[in-house]
Amino acid sequence: MKMDFKEKQKFTQWWLWLIIIGLGIIPVYGLYVQLVQGEGFGDKPMSDTGLIVPTMLSIGIIVLFRVFTLTTEINSKEIRIAFFPFVNKKIAWENVKSAQVLNYGFVGGWGIRLFTKYGTVYNIKGNMGLALELNNGKKLLVGTQKMEELSEVIAKILSVQNPN
Repeated sequence: MKMDFKEKQKFTQWWLWLIIIGLGIIPVYGLYVQLVQGEGFGDKPMSDTGLIVPTMLSIGIIVLFRVFTLTTEINSKEIRIAFFPFVNKKIAWENVKSAQVLNYGFVGGWGIRLFTKYGTVYNIKGNMGLALELNNGKKLLVGTQKMEELSEVIAKILSVQNPN
């Protein structure tokens, strides 16, 4: 089925990558000094295993941030939300009580945020998103970098769904 709206977002903030890679370099450097150069890293060196574990965790976090992708697809039948590798949702328009594109401000960070006033929030950057309230009372919000395009698509779909 043809999508009326499609957006893929990734973590591209330079300052975020500076922090993540900067913190990741510390255990990698410590591992290099201790295993390759044969010197202890610091005044009280950790065991080799004690350095390998945080190094692997750091590399894992860097890889995870690299693969995180928020994909939003909307057509006249449904809204698809994928926050790879964790979430893959389909919401039929018939289950949507209300939908609006809004400025949600700051919800405590990026990624998946639970228990906010918007319900579950899926965002990568920015402060604009599609807020949905479902017929069962659940709420969720999906961040967007294409506010104008998303607003037009939502208005068009809602006018067809509710031609009052």
